[in-house]
Amino acid sequence: MAARRSLHFVFKVGNRFQTTRFYRDVLGMKVLRHEEFEEGCKASCNGPYDGRWSKTMVGFGPEDDHFVVELTYNYGIGDYKLGNDFMGITLASSQAVSNARKLQWPLSEVAEGIFETEAPGGYKFYLQNRSLPQSDPVLKVTLTVSDLQKSLNYWSNLLGMKIYEKDEEKQRALLGYADNQLPDLEDLMKRENQKILTPLVSLDTPGKATVQVVILADPDGHEICFVGDEAFRELSKMDPEGSKLLDDAMAADKSDEWFAKHNKPKASG
Repeated sequence: MAARRSLHFVFKVGNRFQTTRFYRDVLGMKVLRHEEFEEGCKASCNGPYDGRWSKTMVGFGPEDDHFVVELTYNYGIGDYKLGNDFMGITLASSQAVSNARKLQWPLSEVAEGIFETEAPGGYKFYLQNRSLPQSDPVLKVTLTVSDLQKSLNYWSNLLGMKIYEKDEEKQRALLGYADNQLPDLEDLMKRENQKILTPLVSLDTPGKATVQVVILADPDGHEICFVGDEAFRELSKMDPEGSKLLDDAMAADKSDEWFAKHNKPKASG
């Protein structure tokens, strides 16, 4: 069994043009791969949508050793309502700070050397104005929870994450994967009466590997997708044509013009 590691965080996006500009030109991420799908995903990860959609993986390097972002676009959906659970992604990149200033992307200093900015759709990023010797600038993803102890039990005791920091007074903790092995999650969650959003299922990507996934939900409903390591490494190989495939898909997407011509707004998700 392969060691567990955090792979990516998923954002649903309504405007691929502005979103792509933010991740490529402001943050400086690369398009690692882009995939188009004609019908909905049979796993629950894309929400209640069963029409045409795409996903684009962006990051600072290959998925094998970098934490990346998955941008999910559903044709015909113009925006998504945000909850109060996602606080932001923190990354260390003086280049991203410099890019934001040059492009006049909204940027505000919230602490010495730390700047807050937003991706299209309202997702927050915290940019530390420094560069690290490590290869991946992404430092952490911050989520709010309703019960810290219950969440720590779920993420640490059940999912095997290591608690690196814990502050009882401020009710916050920092977790990550160390050298643990992936157990039979589905059976474990059934025994613990935990929510399973998608039982073990095989997902196909046209022309690529088929991966097995199990999708869970923590006590606050945050979705966690576990994927098989070997097939995922095949699926996630960096595609040198990824950026062009995304640009071609955006150029071919005439949905904005159609809705404008018919004087109709895109749906909200």
